[in-house]
Amino acid sequence: MSPIEISQMRWTLRPKPEEVAVKELSKAIKVSPLVATLLLQRGISTYEEALHFFRPELEDLHDPFLMKDMDKAVDRIEQAIKKEQNILVYGDYDVDGTTAVALLSSYLLESYPRVATYIPDRYAEGYGISYAGIDFADDNEIDLIIALDCGIKAIDKVSYAKEKGIDFIICDHHRPGEQLPEAVAVLDPKREDCTYPYDELCGCGIGFKLIQAIEFSKGRSIDGLIPYLDLVATAIAADIVPMTGENRVLAHFGLKVINASHRPGFKAILKALKKTLLTITDVVFVIAPRINAAGRMEHGRYAVALLTETNPAKAEEMAREIEVFNTDRRGLDQEITAEALVQIQENKEEERFTSVVYRESWHKGVIGIVASRLTETYYRPTLVFTKSGDKLAASARSVRGFDVYNALELCQDHLEQFGGHKYAAGLTLLENQYDDFKAQFEKVVASTIDPMLLTPEINIDAEIMLSEITPKLMRILSQFAPFGPGNMKPVFLSHHLQDTGYAKGVGEENKHLKLAVKQHTPQPIGAIGFGLGSKLAVVANGSEFSAVYTLEENVWNGTVNLQLKLKDLRAS
Repeated sequence: MSPIEISQMRWTLRPKPEEVAVKELSKAIKVSPLVATLLLQRGISTYEEALHFFRPELEDLHDPFLMKDMDKAVDRIEQAIKKEQNILVYGDYDVDGTTAVALLSSYLLESYPRVATYIPDRYAEGYGISYAGIDFADDNEIDLIIALDCGIKAIDKVSYAKEKGIDFIICDHHRPGEQLPEAVAVLDPKREDCTYPYDELCGCGIGFKLIQAIEFSKGRSIDGLIPYLDLVATAIAADIVPMTGENRVLAHFGLKVINASHRPGFKAILKALKKTLLTITDVVFVIAPRINAAGRMEHGRYAVALLTETNPAKAEEMAREIEVFNTDRRGLDQEITAEALVQIQENKEEERFTSVVYRESWHKGVIGIVASRLTETYYRPTLVFTKSGDKLAASARSVRGFDVYNALELCQDHLEQFGGHKYAAGLTLLENQYDDFKAQFEKVVASTIDPMLLTPEINIDAEIMLSEITPKLMRILSQFAPFGPGNMKPVFLSHHLQDTGYAKGVGEENKHLKLAVKQHTPQPIGAIGFGLGSKLAVVANGSEFSAVYTLEENVWNGTVNLQLKLKDLRAS
């Protein structure tokens, strides 16, 4: 299995909806059959569903008290406030955890002063609830810990806290084990006994449902919570949870809050970004990495401090410091990725079904990013290990369609602990377990993965003619946003295309491809293919080719033109 090349991409055209359904929806909402097709592929088949999709409303959010244990969580927080007890808001060190801590702590502090925050040290304590964190709570006379984005498997730690007279409320979105912690309340829609209508919330999203429940218990509407939605939208984007249901509603309104630039921390991060309107993509690639960089390179408390800072001057100072962390993170990321690729090649592991690499000196803060880079290169389930205290820690990443969490479950005899999602997980093991684990992981993946999944797939929504691409279509497609898993940007396929003769490689080492495309007509449309520079020969000399692409607006010298953003192309 050599590194993946674009030419190895699988093109998969989604099944066409039934023609009758397309006609009915097209007529009901007065859109083209193409738009109706795209909506039906997203599960939208009626006027009402289309209305909710195109015009999200906060009223579309579910009653938070439908979540198992929500009443118990609200009662315990109200009891803590009534008795003037100390509350500790505890969260993981990534974007989801730090935004959740910023959200809940700032909300509580608006009306109650006895609230502190705690983010575990990635290196000294590791992921999730730690004994050190509980000892900190005990030393500071904390009566109640509210854990966000972690804790669902912290059976022993919650018991340890209970022995010290400290109560726990768990707000998590990871998969529970067979046993739940003995907390006062466990908020997790993935609990088997939880019938909450939507189970794809991120940790910050569950934190938001908690403050929504507190507000409802006081007879207030959701309107007062809108300023917190910028944090929720950031967590949704960074954690790559499905952009469907409640997540899409929260992200839609959260983006509006971000673009209004009310939060000094975000304003400071975005100061140098010359964009008038941010998208979810900007949140993923601009805001999230900088928040993450604090926990990766120094400590997650820097991120919480920036997100909760109300003084613009102080926020700018913090943002500059975090920018340094992010620059350092990028350098380490590139360096370690290069070392890991060499290790794979030297050990002749290209023929394996998995990539598992280890070096004790690798920085724990970037191994997740490195795992993603390796997955992009070799496209197979990947783990990157480093030394963490007296154990080894790893970040796991998977390929589309393969559940790496389930694979790790089948290797748990060789693990100390693990947790995560279908496509991303974290784990720790003893050094003497490494070789046995590596062999078992390879065996499990080799015996359970469909070999087809080891070739990257491009899912195509519809085959269209270039003549169908109009400003009106673009205006409608822009209303499909925010995009994300479950609601990806529409991908189109067109055949019998030709370049107008000006195709060329652009960028460093001509890595990218720029061309103008026509189809049975002299009217061309611009196209850009990032990373497709090697495909120049496919389009040369008037050769016909097929292309897979999304649509975007290209702004040049104040003029806006539609262009194809190529994902792949091949000879017709």
